[in-house]
Amino acid sequence: MIVATYLFYKNGSTGVCVEPDLVLFNYFKKKRNRDVCLNVGVGFTETDDNSDFYVMSEKSLNTFSKKEAERFVKNEGQKIESVIKIPLISVNQIISENFDRKPNFISIDIEGLDFDVLRSFDFEKYRPEVFCIETLTFVKNSGEQKLNNIIDLMKNKDYFVYADTYINTIFVDINSWNNRKND
Repeated sequence: MIVATYLFYKNGSTGVCVEPDLVLFNYFKKKRNRDVCLNVGVGFTETDDNSDFYVMSEKSLNTFSKKEAERFVKNEGQKIESVIKIPLISVNQIISENFDRKPNFISIDIEGLDFDVLRSFDFEKYRPEVFCIETLTFVKNSGEQKLNNIIDLMKNKDYFVYADTYINTIFVDINSWNNRKND
């Protein structure tokens, strides 16, 4: 979802870009100098420290999930190029340390850990109007699966599916939607 958030950036928005891959981090930091760029991973507990980050032959599949990395190797013909230790910061800590108020848009694409991060999200304290979340598993040969656990969790948190790009799902807070101004 880097393309969508970059479009927002180009139109004057700012935010926080979290990227554990050092090469991509340096690229984003150069291209998005108004944004806060963090070279960390998103954890899902307050006690996360450093974690193994699996750098895959296909960089878009880099992950903190050993299970996903092994699945990519076994089923998708990928290779683990390296495993490096990267600090993890909880999503709630990232928000509390980098926002004066809640963000209104959050994009999550964490290769296998999206659900765990969402389960740890403090929806009472930080309630963005919109989430864009990767809700499809990656597979090379048409065996992908929709991650219904994420969809169900978001519905239980009073978000509805506004749009679905097949890979990503856009969720909108029901109250924000119902209270929007009609122009």
